[in-house]
Amino acid sequence: MNFSDCRTSHRARMLAAGLLATWAYALPLQVGAQDYPARDIHTICSFAAGSGADILVRYYSDKLSRLAGKPVIVENRVGAQGTIGAEYAARAKPDGYTVLITPASSTHAAAAYTFKKLPYDPIKDFVSVAPIARLSFVIAVSGSSPIKSIPELVAHLKSKPEHGTYGEGTVTGQVVAELLKDRAGLKTVQVPYKTSVQGITDLIAGQLDFLVWDATFLSGQARTGRIRLLGVTAGKRSDALPEVPSIAESFPGFDITSWWGVLVPAGTPKPVVDKLAHWIGQINATDETRQFLHNVATDVLPGTPESMAKLLREDIDRWGRYAKLAKIEPQ
Repeated sequence: MNFSDCRTSHRARMLAAGLLATWAYALPLQVGAQDYPARDIHTICSFAAGSGADILVRYYSDKLSRLAGKPVIVENRVGAQGTIGAEYAARAKPDGYTVLITPASSTHAAAAYTFKKLPYDPIKDFVSVAPIARLSFVIAVSGSSPIKSIPELVAHLKSKPEHGTYGEGTVTGQVVAELLKDRAGLKTVQVPYKTSVQGITDLIAGQLDFLVWDATFLSGQARTGRIRLLGVTAGKRSDALPEVPSIAESFPGFDITSWWGVLVPAGTPKPVVDKLAHWIGQINATDETRQFLHNVATDVLPGTPESMAKLLREDIDRWGRYAKLAKIEPQ
């Protein structure tokens, strides 16, 4: 064998070794996707235990556990209007064992405009799995308050120095309140909260004039009489809360709707994503889930990984317009 033959043989051996290494690296992903899940799955809830968000995440986690045949453990990673939990999920290993169930319209779309620099990229750091639910936010006052409507609230706020205070704990809540302020000509001061329970406590104690939160939690509190719901943020009344007017009835064109979805870290194998999406579809297709969501003032939002990715991109543009209308300065 001459020198040229040796060199050719060496290149062939190196190519074969490279192909073998690539195959060996890919095989565990294929096997892992086929056998997924082989252990506990952790779902990340970016809001406090007992909150409306927590109720939703725990419901889906329980149903997911039954379909997956493995425990699904909820981790509450609270703070920064849901972005701490989202960042944790973005940095997790992309193997399907860390799943973020989140109000994506808030932690991904709206947050892009309310934070100067997010610790994650809402698009590049995640893979969309499936949307799960659409819900309205609500504006609430204390149950002992004489205020019965949005116009009455606006008149009350205008009678106070600096137009009073409002509480919120999510990006969506902030945008809702700031947009209302802009439409009504108010200067009301924002008070951020980590949990809805803290916000309700201060609302009932008279330390806040109104509270903006998701209908999932506040609708239950309203049934106890502790608080009163004045308006839903969607463009029309909610089927689950037909007695509560939409804010659009007082301010035409007002329409802000939040939606929830499931995401996993970027790089998660597609077969794993598809399996998770199939399970979420199964959960959403049941009458039990539709009734559960109706009870917490929420509606099923069916979809696929592809439709959710499209929705997220569109929502980022939409919330950019909201933030501009509400004159929100990134913090």
